[in-house]
Amino acid sequence: MSATTGSSREATAQPRSGPDPDVVQARRSARYAYLLLLPGILWLVVFFVVPVVQLFTVSLQSDYPGSPGYYYRDVNFSNYVDALVEFWPHMLRSLLFGALATFFAFVLAYPLAYAMAFKAGRWRSVMLICVIAPFFTSFILRTIAWRQILADDGIVANVLTTLHMLPGGRITETWVAVVAGLTYNFLPFMVLPIYASLERADARVIEAGGDLYGNGLTTFARVTLPISMPGVLAGTLLTFIPASGDYVNAELLGSDRSTKMVGNVIESQFFKVPGGYDTAAALSFTLMAMILVLVFLYVRRFGTEELV
Repeated sequence: MSATTGSSREATAQPRSGPDPDVVQARRSARYAYLLLLPGILWLVVFFVVPVVQLFTVSLQSDYPGSPGYYYRDVNFSNYVDALVEFWPHMLRSLLFGALATFFAFVLAYPLAYAMAFKAGRWRSVMLICVIAPFFTSFILRTIAWRQILADDGIVANVLTTLHMLPGGRITETWVAVVAGLTYNFLPFMVLPIYASLERADARVIEAGGDLYGNGLTTFARVTLPISMPGVLAGTLLTFIPASGDYVNAELLGSDRSTKMVGNVIESQFFKVPGGYDTAAALSFTLMAMILVLVFLYVRRFGTEELV
């Protein structure tokens, strides 16, 4: 009996032959996950990585002497120096206009998102539709309509002139019109992320700030704003990045000299200036690199966990 028991114990102690089923299942799940990621990776490679590489190679090519519009492959970093020396005001203006539009969009979007999340009640869906409705109209048509609103004989200019608040006598073809157009066109990109963050917030947590003897301003600064920071950060990025690279608003609402952004220069160099491909590519790559650096510093400052 003891010998039989000892033999059974030895058999039990022996390791099982073959792979562990849990390990096999984990490897199979990992393969399925990579297969699901494959279409997205291919899309990014074909429509993002390859164009960026092509853009970088174009920015380094050189013109054939005496033959504008014809190039040969080269490693000519002077294209970047020449482009920045000539068009640095447009680059700075783009970043400045993008930052101003982002700031004004935040100032307008936060009260609206707060009202939609906590005060709208049954009107919440209607307000949400009003925020999304402009997307059903073409971006260019909306900007042209904004030009009509700010026209010299429009109601806005007439009211400001009557109040002696329009010294120059006009709004269009000024930086005010360009920033106003950028703010209007990209406002939904700021409203929706902030609304999503506030709508998921627990109202009892905000009410607890008042129960702990915090006034309205203190409760907002210490409770409400931190809760909504993921939406604020996402909305800031979604607004600043496209606003800095936009050229439609500056083209339709600005003037030819004082309000042109770098997007207008890139468009002109690509389609209107013979032999301007290398300059346009250098400006495009520089703008993209500068925005990526600013976004990295911004996210590094506030923490990537806030975007989750």
